[in-house]
Amino acid sequence: MPGVRNGVRASQLDAHWIKSRHSNAEGNCVEVAPLLDGGVALRNSRDPDGPALVYTAAELAAFLAGAKDGEFDHLV
Repeated sequence: MPGVRNGVRASQLDAHWIKSRHSNAEGNCVEVAPLLDGGVALRNSRDPDGPALVYTAAELAAFLAGAKDGEFDHLV
């Protein structure tokens, strides 16, 4: 599905969604899925039919690097 746009229904993506092993029974979870065009989609596991946020691999890599460096620790 090339050219996937932000806000597309996550359930419309032909994607294999992955949930973190750190997820808990209260449904506090974000799921990710690789896309055919190299992008990555994210969705709220409590709303699997809701909108997906779509990022390029470079955007996600930059976010993960910041998270690993603790740049967002003040948010939790």
